[in-house]
This record gives sequence, structure tokens and C-alpha cells, in this order.
Amino acid sequence: MGKRWISGRWLPGQGRGAVAALLVSLAGAGFSAHAGRDLPALAAPRPSPIPVGYEAQDHFPGAALLYVDTPLATPAKGVTGTVALPDLPPEAAQFAGAASIQPASPWVLRGSQLDKARALQCLTTAIYYEAASEPDDGQAAVAQVILNRARHPTFPGTVCGVVYQGSERRGCQFSFACDGALARLPMRSAWLRAQRAAARALAGYVFAPVGMATHYHTYAVTPAWNRSLVMTGVFGAHFFHRWKGWWGTAAAFTRSYVGGEPMPGPHAPIETPAPLTPVIIAAALPARPAPILPEVQPQHVASGTVQEQYATSDSQILDKWKDSGKPLR
Repeated sequence: MGKRWISGRWLPGQGRGAVAALLVSLAGAGFSAHAGRDLPALAAPRPSPIPVGYEAQDHFPGAALLYVDTPLATPAKGVTGTVALPDLPPEAAQFAGAASIQPASPWVLRGSQLDKARALQCLTTAIYYEAASEPDDGQAAVAQVILNRARHPTFPGTVCGVVYQGSERRGCQFSFACDGALARLPMRSAWLRAQRAAARALAGYVFAPVGMATHYHTYAVTPAWNRSLVMTGVFGAHFFHRWKGWWGTAAAFTRSYVGGEPMPGPHAPIETPAPLTPVIIAAALPARPAPILPEVQPQHVASGTVQEQYATSDSQILDKWKDSGKPLR
């Protein structure tokens, strides 16, 4: 063990180890002093990718935000619209005491390959924009409502018809079809998940707990029509409802699906023509002046009357001109 000089005397120390440590320390100090000058500048951190698609709007599709309730003609986000029911049929009385929750029958996807592709496209779109961020049960319940509507006589008889009902007059049953949401690019992973839920429902999967529900709304709003319906359950961010009485029982869902799917997407708008304004041409033209009749001279006042010598004669042709019209021989 070596010694070190401290305060005018030698004390036991670490010998060469202490010297080595001192040299390393001095080298480090010198390195630090020149680091800013000798080292190349560090590369700037890469910017975060710019969000695209629906997520760029600072919310997820289908999320239960604080939506504002609006009239039934244009439902608020996360709320289905409703329609007026026709009169009850005679057989409705026997279903007065039907159970509240009745599972729907499995969906049978008929029609051409084009019908099947369009039905899958429309159902996927509805699930994505209504419930993309919800759990599996929430997506299955939304899909069941759409298929239930397609079987109910008060709604269109196709999947695409149900999804885009009312979009031609800005009275959409599903708000995303009218509020501009379709202009946002879907997120691929969420779209594929919604597509799997749609394919499962179209293949016959029944989400039984939702029953014969045809309406839903988020917990953030209370639409006026929910007081006239029966709630069948809460799944994801939505409350689900069926109609009271016979119209909410399985017996009322009488329509059979036969295909005939329309083109996916909102309907072409029907513009109400403005009333025509009658144009009064006479008011725009100057009034015609009254005709100026010439004054008749006194000597011509009686010129139009038959003269006396001709009044009793059989003919007014002079005798010398009677044969003037005959051909010459």
C-alpha cells in the first residue's frame, strides 16, 4: 500500500490505484470540456406520425361522447331514428302478454353474390361508425338491431336500405350517414374488426340478449321515443329498446330477406323545387294606345249604301258586260 501527501505529511493511500483514478478523472474532465465542440450534433427526434382517418378528429367512432339530443328526423350521434307504426293487425291480441326478451331467428343471407357483398359492406360500415371502439357485445348488438329492422315491415327490407334510410332527405335513421362521418378514412384494424362482426351476424349468429330491439341510444342522451319503448339491455355504450306490445314481438317481424341490396352509400338527395313565381308579362309591357280612327268626310258618309237604281234590279251587271266572261269562238 502506498502513501499520499495531505496537509504537509504522508498518509496511507491507494497507491497506483488512486493515481489511475485521478488520471481517469482528469481525462474525463477534459473530454467533457471539449465534448460540445468535438462531438457531432445529435439528430433531431423523428416527429410522431400525423393521425389519419377517423382518429384524426380526436375521438373514436362510436364512442359515447356528450352528444346533443336532436329531433327524431335527424337523430343525434349514437342514436337511431324511429318511424311511425301502422295500425295493429287482428292477430295482435294474442301476443299481449309476450315475454320482454325474445331472441331473433338466425339471419339467412340470400340473393346474388353482389347482394351478399353489398350487405356485408353496409353492415360493416354501420358497426364501424356506430360502435368501432366498443366491446364485442356492443358491436353484435348494433348488428342485431340492423338485421331486426330489415325483417320488420315498418323498415326497408334490405341491409343497405336500413342503414341508409332517410339519407335522401337528411333525415337519416343512423346519424353517420348524414353528418359527414363517411368522409373520414376508416382505421384499418378497427374496420377489419367491424367486418368480422358483420360477417358473423350475416352468417346466422344471433345476439340473443338484445332480443327484438330495433332502437338504441347512448347513455349520454335521452331521446323522446325511449319513453314509449321497452329497454331490452345495455351493451357497450348503448341502451337497446324494442317497441311495446305486438310490434315488439317476434310475430311482427314477418318480412323475409330475398336480396335486392341497393348500392351502398347515402341516397341521392331529393331537392324540393322552389315554387315558381308567376310572371305577369302585361305589367312589364307598355299599354297599347287606342287606335286613332280617321274622320270621314261628309260627302262619303252614305257611300256604302246601295243606290236606288240597283236596289230593285235582279242584277247589278250592265247588259253590255253580261257575256264578257264567255270564251271566244
